[in-house]
Amino acid sequence: MNAAPVVVGVGARRGVPAAEVLTLIADSLASVSLTPDAVTALATVDTKAAEPGLAEAARQLGVPLLTYPAAVLAAVSVPHPSHAPLAAAGTPSVAEAAALTAAGGGPGPAELVVGKRKSLPGARATCAVARARATPHRTEERP
Repeated sequence: MNAAPVVVGVGARRGVPAAEVLTLIADSLASVSLTPDAVTALATVDTKAAEPGLAEAARQLGVPLLTYPAAVLAAVSVPHPSHAPLAAAGTPSVAEAAALTAAGGGPGPAELVVGKRKSLPGARATCAVARARATPHRTEERP
């Protein structure tokens, strides 16, 4: 049983197969005792919206593929920025920034459950897992 729904941010090189993406996602979720049924969406940079491997991975998981402009993702503070996605996509993070953005990150409350992980061998995909932080229930103070 999963504690809370999560969003998986995914970065990918052109031509990445869905199987590689799905294996990376399953391994990342398993590392924190989550299963694929906890995933509510995949998220990535908008230039990867038509990438067949990402679209197929989302379809197999039964979730939408959410996309964000590089400028939106570049504004998100992440623990593992990199020059590779900055050069390729115009943002220092795709997987972590997309996960945080889709889970309510950026200016909203979200937390990384799994930081950026790379697929092996060849590392054609990266992913990160995020979920919305629980908002503490406020009770009214009585005089």
